[in-house]
Amino acid sequence: MAASRDSSDGQDHWRFFPYDEPYPNQDEAMSRIAAALGEERNVLLEGAPGTGKTLSALVPALEHAREEDKTVVITTNVHQQMRQFVADARAITRTEPIRAVVFKGKASMCHIDVDYRECQTLRDTTRDLVEKQEEVDELNARQQDLLDELQAGSEGAGEARQAVMDELDTLESELEEFEDGNVCDHYRANLTRDTGAFFSWLFDDVRTPQDVYDYADREGLCGYELLKEGMEGVDLVVCNYHHLLDPLIREQFFRWLGREPSEVITVFDEAHNVESAARDHATRTLTENTLSAALSELEDVDDSRAVSAENVLRAFSDALCETYEEALAFGEREQVGENWYDLSIANDDRRDDLTMRFLDAYEGRGISTEVELALQLGKRLDEEYEEAYKQGETTSRKECQTLQAAAFVSAWMDEGGDLGQHPMCSVRRDGGSDEIYGRAELYTCIPREVTQELFDQVSATVLMSATLRPFDVTQDVLGLEDPVTMAYGLAYPEENRRTLTVDVPPLFSSERSNPETQELVAETLADVLRFTPGNTLVFFPSYAEAERYYERLRGRAGGTSLWLDGSDIDTEQARQRFVASDDGALFTSLWGTLSEGVSFDGDDARTVAVVGVPYPHLSERMEAVQAAYDRAYPGNEAGWRYGVEIPTIRKTRQALGRVIRSPDDFGVRLLLDRRYTRESRDMGRYGVRGSFPTEERTEFVDVGPSKAKFAILNFFTDHDAYTGDPPRP
Repeated sequence: MAASRDSSDGQDHWRFFPYDEPYPNQDEAMSRIAAALGEERNVLLEGAPGTGKTLSALVPALEHAREEDKTVVITTNVHQQMRQFVADARAITRTEPIRAVVFKGKASMCHIDVDYRECQTLRDTTRDLVEKQEEVDELNARQQDLLDELQAGSEGAGEARQAVMDELDTLESELEEFEDGNVCDHYRANLTRDTGAFFSWLFDDVRTPQDVYDYADREGLCGYELLKEGMEGVDLVVCNYHHLLDPLIREQFFRWLGREPSEVITVFDEAHNVESAARDHATRTLTENTLSAALSELEDVDDSRAVSAENVLRAFSDALCETYEEALAFGEREQVGENWYDLSIANDDRRDDLTMRFLDAYEGRGISTEVELALQLGKRLDEEYEEAYKQGETTSRKECQTLQAAAFVSAWMDEGGDLGQHPMCSVRRDGGSDEIYGRAELYTCIPREVTQELFDQVSATVLMSATLRPFDVTQDVLGLEDPVTMAYGLAYPEENRRTLTVDVPPLFSSERSNPETQELVAETLADVLRFTPGNTLVFFPSYAEAERYYERLRGRAGGTSLWLDGSDIDTEQARQRFVASDDGALFTSLWGTLSEGVSFDGDDARTVAVVGVPYPHLSERMEAVQAAYDRAYPGNEAGWRYGVEIPTIRKTRQALGRVIRSPDDFGVRLLLDRRYTRESRDMGRYGVRGSFPTEERTEFVDVGPSKAKFAILNFFTDHDAYTGDPPRP
């Protein structure tokens, strides 16, 4: 399909735009992003679902990169969006050829299933083997030439050949040792065979990681290493968040690109998730099992530093055990299962309980001194483990537990009291022994410590999402300096959608257990299902609430088929059954996987309902995040607003965006809770209506629970959506 062109200046205006016409607002967005990239300014782009955000960012980014010799990296943490990026890149390259690579982590592309460190060692030993073989081949060729000269009567050829033969004997002996070591045959094939056909195939189209894996598996090559080799100087890379958010991976990633950070333009999709993803990447943990393994490792080490390492790590291990034993309240031990169970150890007026116990338990020459000795020893041991694996003395690359433990203890003592770092202790039950063991964790509350460095390094970044506002909060949380901001709402006909705010009692935790309130919500949902001509998505604050109303509506939903999602349910299968239905309802959690990044187009879903205000569980982690934001941004309840309210409203807006995905689509969206209505004005910070963007809340229509069915009936009747006579109220 030909792209829309502006040839008034003799050149294509948007040469990378692959379709006939842009969506409404898309041309303006591309122009504004192009101007921002030219000034190396970051961009915050909010666009309603289905408004073409990806191409709005990609087209000007590729244009700028082509003119300035840069590379565009577009990233997401949602699998469906990754597939959409591939589809868009393929469409682009059929209009204007680009060299694109879709990159995933090694774990998903390895043919022999080894971890990263083991792979790294295998790569080194294999490269050494191949280089040694090349030296042997060169010497063999040289001695043959000298033999020919000797037979031809050349003086001195015999002595020179003997010297070559002596060197050859030495190298062949070394080569035998390499052959006995651990190597990767797939990577060896990369180094010894002509891989030109692979790269011709790779850049003939936009290939998925599975495409690359299948090709490499068929040919006996290592696709992951070939991708790394082929990334240098490409136009576009599609990847996951961790390639950019992890500082160590990012440094390597840019090196594979052959680019300085200033030569890279980054594009983050579903950027409202960057905050939590950055927090996860920055958080560090150390389990009791790792400490035990480190202490066992040190028992056999003949090094004077082992005494210091054992002393400091044993004191920390003992302090960890004492801390979680003391923190477990009466009867709490029985509640601990195979998932990590958080325990409170933080204090307002001093360091945390674990640190205090560690300081009390420790006896030695000084924690900093002995931790440094432990780090030195750990690095030495790690080098020995790598060499043993290279030489084939071990079948797997052993990890140095002392190094891991000492690095964590060093960070715990140096950074545990910093703003934004929250010390945690957790326990879990071992599935085999049924014993409880502990974990220390430095939980990172403020993600800008991870993201700001990235945004300062690269040429520019475009962050896009359907739910980035309020922009000032996103700017603060991620550490963005003076970004260009733009927001585009649904440009589709307003008459094709209706947003109802239903005045059921505010569903606080105490109210949710009220039988009368439950019955009122159930009656309202039954009306929603009955008067929706097609499928209905229903989101709740938790899977438990979803199950509660699923059970309440069984037997009273008429001909509507009910589907339940849950943490132990195959969500994709439930989704497929739901969209295949003509009249179904899917009950799920707003914090599950269906609330964002998944489209329910057309008849897939005609109505979406959000029941309650789905605040996250107010755990100690959330309280720590709130406290950190309150300290970082004093005043205006920054902790509640940044840490709880805004992420919750973003989740709600994402859920509402699952329906009405095209100009011809139509549907009803419901918010069931008084906190969404005009009545919420008297509810203080718990009234959330004002947290929605102005143009969205102006579409809200307040209705009573018994009136919702009439509003739904009238809307779908106006759209001639019922087959036969509409239901009667």
